[in-house]
Amino acid sequence: MTTTTSYLEAPRRLRAFVRAHETSLVVLAVLIGAIGGLVVAVMSSLVTVLHSVLFNLPLGERLSSQPSIDPVRALLVPTAGGLLLGIAFLLLLRVRPAREIDPIEANALYGGRMSFRGSVIVALQTIWSSGVGGSVGLEAGYTQLSSGLAASLGRGFHLRRNDQRIMVGCGAAAAIAGAFSAPLAGAFYAFELVIGGYTPASLTPVGVAAVTGYFVAHAFEPLPLGVGVGTVGDVLGRDLAIAALLGMVAALTGIAIMRGVTLCEAVLTKTRLWQPLRPALGGLAVGAMALLTPQVMSSGHGALRFAGIVAMPLTIIAGVFALKALASIVSLGSGFRGGLFFATLFMGALGGRLFAAGVDIVWPGLDLDPNAYAVIGMSALSASVIGGPLTMSFIALESTGNLWLTTAVLVAVIISTTITRELFGYSFATWRLHLRGETIRSAADIGWIRDLTVGKMMRQDMTTVNAAMPIDAFREEFPPGSKTQVVAVDGEGHYAGLALVAEAHAPDLEEDKGLAGILRYADVVLHPGMNVQEAIAVFDAAEAESLAVVEGDGDRRPIGLLTEAHAMRRYAEESEQRRREVIGEI
Repeated sequence: MTTTTSYLEAPRRLRAFVRAHETSLVVLAVLIGAIGGLVVAVMSSLVTVLHSVLFNLPLGERLSSQPSIDPVRALLVPTAGGLLLGIAFLLLLRVRPAREIDPIEANALYGGRMSFRGSVIVALQTIWSSGVGGSVGLEAGYTQLSSGLAASLGRGFHLRRNDQRIMVGCGAAAAIAGAFSAPLAGAFYAFELVIGGYTPASLTPVGVAAVTGYFVAHAFEPLPLGVGVGTVGDVLGRDLAIAALLGMVAALTGIAIMRGVTLCEAVLTKTRLWQPLRPALGGLAVGAMALLTPQVMSSGHGALRFAGIVAMPLTIIAGVFALKALASIVSLGSGFRGGLFFATLFMGALGGRLFAAGVDIVWPGLDLDPNAYAVIGMSALSASVIGGPLTMSFIALESTGNLWLTTAVLVAVIISTTITRELFGYSFATWRLHLRGETIRSAADIGWIRDLTVGKMMRQDMTTVNAAMPIDAFREEFPPGSKTQVVAVDGEGHYAGLALVAEAHAPDLEEDKGLAGILRYADVVLHPGMNVQEAIAVFDAAEAESLAVVEGDGDRRPIGLLTEAHAMRRYAEESEQRRREVIGEI
């Protein structure tokens, strides 16, 4: 029998060879790394061309590095660009009503499966959003497209679930490594945020993909990528304590930014404004802020040059920080597509410079190094919003080459991520998923839990009786030992409760109440779509050993039975299988 698929497949023998040899994954990782590097270079170049054409800039100059922008273009381009983005989104909903899956969600819930077409759409939306001046970063588009291409490649080779997830991580690692000139940061971005863990088997392919992505991106991208840092002075013991304090401030700031995006979305939703007008309104607001400082536009690559940041007057730094934060909130909240990675690096650098100046005012004589605290601030704020403390620490290390400064950064990012998780519970990516109804907090693979549903575990060979049956008739039909329990239904076939056969034969039973008097769990049921964890929680709350499964359409017609022991056993079996797969990789 011949099967057809909607994606390209490698020849069977080649697929078998790749699945049988671990080193084959390394070869695929090299290919994915090259693709990720090209994605970064092409997307960056397209945005640069859009900036040159739409804002009348010399080709090769960064929008956010301009001292000023033509006022008409500053207002018109993001407004019209937002309107076109909104109209395109409405038209797209008719063709693809389902939302696109990002790499974190794909690895957490779907075994690394992503839509190639959807990834291209997200990348194009991100390019346009940044190209028209929206205060968003390209990193979300880089990782989406690179991981989507990697997922398609892995699917073409019919890779195992764990290997498929690693390929998605390779795509993200290559993209981040190329975008930030930081292979180590790219690899740990994949481990911490996309794969959700580290194993020796994943180290080689992810590391190879990150290094390849770094070299390819820099071979084809004409403009400098990454973070430019000036000379950093000595880091002393006192700086570790001060960095911890900065980490606390960064966490609170990051939470405020994430909450601000949600609040902006909620306010615009309540206005019931025609959807395409929302990004148009957001673009107009960003354009108005750009009249004060062009640094609020796009991701901020051009603005993030530390020599310029630390040399600016503190009042200007404070103003740019506030406007950039507001522009990012408005852009994302109104519907522009993109990320907060580079934006939070820029804002964190500004905030770190302000923090150092504030400490010097409160405690004169410390003379804190503004460059050092700009690096600590950018890492701590990004760690709060993006997550991944080691990712941010390696960005600092690869940008400065200063190990002692990286130690201070590590202190700050650990404090920042801990407070953020304690007070808020999510990174920006998982927070957005939470708002859509998902409960994941990382990319750890829990998709198998959702696949293990009550409908797959329940027994359908149940026995039903009428709840109005007299006790004598029930005893006669079900003598002791014949059944453990029976499902009772009303006259219309709706679930009424569980009748325990042993309890019906108790000598002290009040028979005048009939079978209805001994029914249990009339208001506690399971639905076939519940996953095993949800079912176990229901068992625990009801203190029940078995429960009826009823149809999920509200009709309450019983369709099966599930015992707590069977659910626990299946959960343990699946957990053990996943554990063995991980050990097998090691």
